[in-house]
Parts: sequence; structure tokens; C-alpha cells
Amino acid sequence: MRVIAGSLKGRQLTAPDWPGLRPTSDRLRETLFNVLGGQVDGARVLDAYAGTGALGIEAISRGARDVVFLERDPRACGLVARNLARCGIEGGYAIIRATAARGVERLREDPAFAPFDVVLLDPPYDQLPDEALRNMDGLLAPVGVLVFEHARRQAAPSDEGRLRRTREVVSGDSVLSFYACRH
Repeated sequence: MRVIAGSLKGRQLTAPDWPGLRPTSDRLRETLFNVLGGQVDGARVLDAYAGTGALGIEAISRGARDVVFLERDPRACGLVARNLARCGIEGGYAIIRATAARGVERLREDPAFAPFDVVLLDPPYDQLPDEALRNMDGLLAPVGVLVFEHARRQAAPSDEGRLRRTREVVSGDSVLSFYACRH
């Protein structure tokens, strides 16, 4: 596992040494960020279900202004912190240890909360897509993009709250579903 492009290109990231965590492959991350293109540069990014932190670190490497990593597993939070340190990243990020639902509540309750330009949502593949997307629309800036990685065998909804699916990219057993806010 490595950083694909940007200022940290080629940096190796530590993979988990326990079962149950499925890091996004280098190939799928490359596809995701190629589709996002310049939307990441200067953006405020949420890496929900952060796992290894690879998605958020890739965003930092590609010029994200700040990244919030949301993860419930304390081992994964530690892994995100180690990967950030391994890449020499010292600022412009926060790690929040909470479930996605509780993390979303905490973010919204924060008086300094500002919507995210990019939300990267990579829940466990056994979580139902509509559950994973529920209440995420309130975190997204009006012209932002939410990218939901899910198993090909589980179709993502075309709409969830204010979110409307605008694109799907299939890669092997995975699908990247892109959402924008309806106006």
C-alpha cells in the first residue's frame, strides 16, 4: 500500500495486522482520485470509516486543505496516526474515534463545523448502502461530492436524503458511487 500521487507520492503505508479491515486497493484509490481530479486541491475532506487512513492521506498528498479521519476501531485510529507520522504529516488533520453515526453527530454539534467539499465513505462491505449513506448529506457542502465505495453485489441507492447519485465506476468487486447534493 502506497501513496499514488502528489507531494507524498510513493510513500509506503502500513497495512493492518488484524483481520476484518479491508483497505482500498492502490488501483481503486488511483481511479477514485483520477475521477475527482482537481476537486481535492484546497478541499476540506472527510475520510469516514478511515481504516488505514489511505484515502485521507492521498487527499492530503493531492493538496487537500484539511482532512478529518473518522474511525471507531482504536487499533485503526492508531494505524491512521502511524501512517500520518510515517508520511511526515504534522498538521491539517484530525482523528475522531467514534462510530460513523456518532461521529457525524459530533461533527455537526461542533460550533466550528463547516461542511466538507469531499466526503470519502468506505464502510465495511456488509453494511447496507442506504444505512451507510443515511444523514451524510448534512456534512456535504452544496457543491461538494460524496464518494461511496461499496461491494458490487449491493446496489447503492440513486437518492438518499438530499444526495443524488451522479456517477458509478465499477472496478472488480467494488463500485465507486459519486453523489452530489440536489439543489
